[in-house]
Amino acid sequence: MNKSNSLNVFLVLLFLCGFRFSYAETQGISISQSSFIQSSFQYIKDDSGTFSIKDVRSLADNSWLEEATGSANFGMTTDPYWLRFKLNNISNKNLNLVAALDYSQLDDVVFYEFLGDVKLREFATGDTKPFYPRDVDHPIMSFHVSLEAKQAKTIYIRVQTDGSMILPLRILHENMFFVEASKEQKLHFFYFGCLTVIILINLAVFLTLREKLYLYYAVAISGYLLFFTSISGYSFQHLYPQHPALHGRALLVSMPILALFSVLFCREFLQTKQHSLKLDMALRAMLYFEIFNFFSALFFSYNTAIMISAISALFFFSLLLIAGPISWAAGLRAGIFFTIAWTPLTIGVLATTGRSLGFFPENFITQYAMQIGSGLEAFILTLALADRLYHEREDKIEAQADSLRKEIAHHEAQNKLAEAMAHDPITHLPNRNRFEWMVNQKIKQDPNGLYFVGVVRITRLDEINRTLGLTRSERLLIYIAKKMTDLATTQSGVHKVIDQTGKKECVYQISGDSFGILITPNTLTDNFKSLEHSLMKLCEPAVLDNLAIDLHPLFGASVYPKHGNNAAILIRNAHVGMKNTPHAVQKLGFYSQKYDIYSESRLTLMSDLREALLHNQTELFYQPKLSLITGEIVGLEALIRWNHPERGWIFPNDFIPLAEETGVITLLTRWAFEQGIKDLAALLNDYPKLGVSINISARDLAFGDLNNLIETTLKQYHIDTTFLTVELTETAVMEDPNSGLLILKSLSDIGLKISIDDFGSGYSSLSYLKKLPASEIKLDRSLLIDICTSKSSKVIVETAINMAHGLGYKLVAEGIEDKESALLLKEMGCDMLQGYWLCHPLPLDELKVWLRSYKNIF
Repeated sequence: MNKSNSLNVFLVLLFLCGFRFSYAETQGISISQSSFIQSSFQYIKDDSGTFSIKDVRSLADNSWLEEATGSANFGMTTDPYWLRFKLNNISNKNLNLVAALDYSQLDDVVFYEFLGDVKLREFATGDTKPFYPRDVDHPIMSFHVSLEAKQAKTIYIRVQTDGSMILPLRILHENMFFVEASKEQKLHFFYFGCLTVIILINLAVFLTLREKLYLYYAVAISGYLLFFTSISGYSFQHLYPQHPALHGRALLVSMPILALFSVLFCREFLQTKQHSLKLDMALRAMLYFEIFNFFSALFFSYNTAIMISAISALFFFSLLLIAGPISWAAGLRAGIFFTIAWTPLTIGVLATTGRSLGFFPENFITQYAMQIGSGLEAFILTLALADRLYHEREDKIEAQADSLRKEIAHHEAQNKLAEAMAHDPITHLPNRNRFEWMVNQKIKQDPNGLYFVGVVRITRLDEINRTLGLTRSERLLIYIAKKMTDLATTQSGVHKVIDQTGKKECVYQISGDSFGILITPNTLTDNFKSLEHSLMKLCEPAVLDNLAIDLHPLFGASVYPKHGNNAAILIRNAHVGMKNTPHAVQKLGFYSQKYDIYSESRLTLMSDLREALLHNQTELFYQPKLSLITGEIVGLEALIRWNHPERGWIFPNDFIPLAEETGVITLLTRWAFEQGIKDLAALLNDYPKLGVSINISARDLAFGDLNNLIETTLKQYHIDTTFLTVELTETAVMEDPNSGLLILKSLSDIGLKISIDDFGSGYSSLSYLKKLPASEIKLDRSLLIDICTSKSSKVIVETAINMAHGLGYKLVAEGIEDKESALLLKEMGCDMLQGYWLCHPLPLDELKVWLRSYKNIF
């Protein structure tokens, strides 16, 4: 085993204990039966390292130096030292003695026993040799000597080590040696037991809480335990007595283990990441160094490894000595405990070092200062961890109590929120969510039952809000809710539910102005008479602040399972049924699919139409206009047609209104003008007098770029503006008379003809119509359908023709389906007609065929 000759001294001074050294002279050791024996010896240094026992015995007496105290420290040296002392039994009894060098870290020790000039015995031991056999079963280097009465023996000891040459000689009676050894072992094992208990406690806490802090501390204390059992020789004696090399490595490995996990513990305990970044960086650097130290202890030479450990010890103790005060200064409670805990360990290290250097006297405290310091450190830190655990538990209990309080508050808030979410804030009636839940529960319980979902809507509520204000209208709403609840409570067929608070639910507020009930018709015995009576009661004016207010309620209903299989669909269909009240015999409007215009397909129709326009999937069909004066075809009306790839042909009435509502109509109009003018260009070569009429809507009047679009397209195909007629309904004109008039004048100014479509179906002002720059009026088919059979219809049409001519307009009759009507209109002086009697709307190619085959029918 090799030990360093330089830095190793630091490690020894820091960690080793149990050394004695003094300077005096002695002649020999006279021994009586008394228990106390004053040890002393003579010594000589073997500079050459070649002395044999024969050479030593031949040396002159003045070559030997005296050590009267029995303890010497020769520092770091690899030179052998020889010790000599005489044992004189001055008593009349035989004595059994033990000569012991009370230091377990000596490499090679050889004892020689002489009686006069006769060598009685030679015994070699040391920590480089297997522990057994030893002359005395004890970790220190000891030798058994027997003295007969009045007998004297001389003992020589050759000692060589690569570490510190510390030679504390003790001569004890055999029985006293074992008594003291037993006491010492008890102290050691009490100390080791305390450390073991601390380790087990912290491991148990770690396994319970899964906090790394306690694991780090347990492993750090395990490092202390390994260090002190190795330095005292007990681990060598009891664990691996036949493996001295392992004993040396165990001592080396214990140092980085205790340092590494002490630093990890320090970081966690002092929370240096949060409170001191510089200290944390230093501790992390120490961690990396200790990892290196650990591997050096395993794989480097003993001399190199112990040098690295000495450097590690210097920085380790210095860093942890200041870590506590730094954290204390930062206001961390743990810093106080750490400072207090590290102080006795530091004092113990200093006391051990001072005793080794001879600054402090040898006594129990200085001999075991480091064990005492480390024990106090472990005890204080264990108390600190217990304090931390206590405060954490207190914090957790407080946090749990706070969490419980928050949970209670949260639960109360949730209850209030659930109440708010399930009830209307004004009327406090259960809301739509609650209504849907109740209906679905009823259907789930009895899926084969028959139920009516009834909906009541107060149609004038917005008007009442604007007139009376929100406060009074809310009072009115509360009055209505109470009246409906009172009426529903008396109805045997109305389904009633008891909520969690014990309140009875029968009327539900579906929205601000709508209420719902669930009716079980099988429980009604009067054929709905009581229900009709209740509906009549709701139609009565409500009295508020001496005002009788008409509510104008509407009633709708849907039937399960005919009209839906869940609450949401049934409520929706009941609302649709409300719209169908005029079609119903009773005042209660039942849902009918026949009148349900709110199909889901309508929602996607406009996106499909946009795609169709972009990919030119729409078509223009043309219906000819016949001149009743000449019998010639004088114009064409362009009518859009759409063959949907999935739905087939879609009627204009199904998508034109939606296009106007969504604004897609402007795209449709742009496409119609571009396609219509393009088709007109293809027709003018063969029919130079033919014109085309294209419809626009009220939305198109707000399209400021309409003029530019038309002019640009006409120029593109070299067509004069007089061949193009713009048609719009009188209703569209009247939506915004002022701006509509300006747009139409601008269209007329570029040469376009203006035609008023569906004349007679609206409520347009004649004084306004005369201002329009129109050149043509198209009489609505509703005025012409019975012109041949109704005298009044004939008078109206004749008057309209005369009026149109009087205003300078030409008049076109639409929807003519028979020859009699056509001849009568010709007789009345009507200018033009169009309708199925003449020709159905045709695509361009078929129209060309029809035009070629057309002959004057008059």
